[in-house]
Amino acid sequence: MSRPDFYDPLPVRRRRTARSNLWLAPAMAVAFVAALATFQRFPGGAEAVSAPAASLFAGGEGAAARDALSARFALCHSGGGGNCVVDGDTFWFAGDKYRIADIDTPETHPARCAEEAALGDAATERLRAWLNAGAFSLESAGRDTDRYGRNLRIVTRGGASVGSVLVAEGLARPWEGRRRPWC
Repeated sequence: MSRPDFYDPLPVRRRRTARSNLWLAPAMAVAFVAALATFQRFPGGAEAVSAPAASLFAGGEGAAARDALSARFALCHSGGGGNCVVDGDTFWFAGDKYRIADIDTPETHPARCAEEAALGDAATERLRAWLNAGAFSLESAGRDTDRYGRNLRIVTRGGASVGSVLVAEGLARPWEGRRRPWC
């Protein structure tokens, strides 16, 4: 018995040979690390970005172009997510706690003597005024966090560090790797 013309067996499907996709793993790893490095530059993650990423990095249109972060800062003792200044070298911004990495200021909670208290209060108020004066940048300081979990950053405006301003005004001293007493 012969088969009708319309009856053709299904074509034989050949199994594809496995091609190596090993090149994809290193490419994805590089992309992941680049994305992670980009988002670590912004406080609070991608939600807090208020300017195009290209303008925040070196090689932009000068130091002022990188200064894209701003907020109104109040005073606080321990903070908790708001935009506030804890003391002369610590503040909260966009839900993250920051320690200014290039300076040491007098303690205020508690101060060890009256002179330290007065100088610490002046440094705290000066930092608050400086942060409220305009847009600023948070730059990496080598280490990402300190032993208390605070983000270590150098805070700049127009390429100049707020730390150098406080040091020049006698309200701070350059960070030497450890705290020294102020009394």
